[in-house]
Amino acid sequence: MKVVLRNQGREVELSGRRRVRELLAELGVLPETVLVIRGRDLLTIDEVVAEDDVVELRPVISGGRS
Repeated sequence: MKVVLRNQGREVELSGRRRVRELLAELGVLPETVLVIRGRDLLTIDEVVAEDDVVELRPVISGGRS
């Protein structure tokens, strides 16, 4: 699978299938800090990513007035 890390400006190639939670752990990314996107779909940590998938990790940004 190809993983696009937007905040780091890099791409990583990984082989095999794994759950999003396992993917994030392998990359050392905290689940609360990113959105995981496959195509137009937002993935949860329990979904499985296939070897031929392309997923994007986008940083979660919060802000605004309190």
